[in-house]
Amino acid sequence: MRLVLLGAPGSGKGTQAVRLKEYLQVPHISTGDLLRAEVAAGSPLGLQAKEVMARGDLVSDEILLGMLKERFSREDTRAGFILDGYPRNLAQAAALDQLLAGLGQKFDAAVQLVVDNEQIIERLAGRAKAEGRADDTPESVRHRLSVYDEKTAPVADFYRQHGQLTVVNGVGALDEVFARIIEAIHPDHEVG
Repeated sequence: MRLVLLGAPGSGKGTQAVRLKEYLQVPHISTGDLLRAEVAAGSPLGLQAKEVMARGDLVSDEILLGMLKERFSREDTRAGFILDGYPRNLAQAAALDQLLAGLGQKFDAAVQLVVDNEQIIERLAGRAKAEGRADDTPESVRHRLSVYDEKTAPVADFYRQHGQLTVVNGVGALDEVFARIIEAIHPDHEVG
């Protein structure tokens, strides 16, 4: 299964991706982790990304797409993958479709975890306190949610128009949310 997880920061994408990785037996590909690994490995794309990040700029879609193309060519992605953190805008969604088509791979589904903004702010405030994260202040979270609404939320419409989007309520116990995701992507399977 080739799956994209969508949702605002704090919606639970990363937490559920770890669980889905075990359930589906496919790799969880976080573009942030992929970027850090390529930089650490000193790959040509990693060196390009390091130079861009050293200037304080965002890594280009071209570099990220190159990293994804290389990652999708590895044996462990043959049965599928879970993408977390990509695509973040409409151009990336279209580029991902083209990349997968070029590799002869079929995209299966996008799952959007929906959580009310005030609950996200509350969740991230708890995470900030527990993990000592300064970037999860209510003000910074509201800003990130605003950026998400402007740039990333339209990606859900892209997948909806292609008949590939499933919206899942991201509120509740971890097991409940996980069961909803499995029901959405495999309606004939029970979570055991």
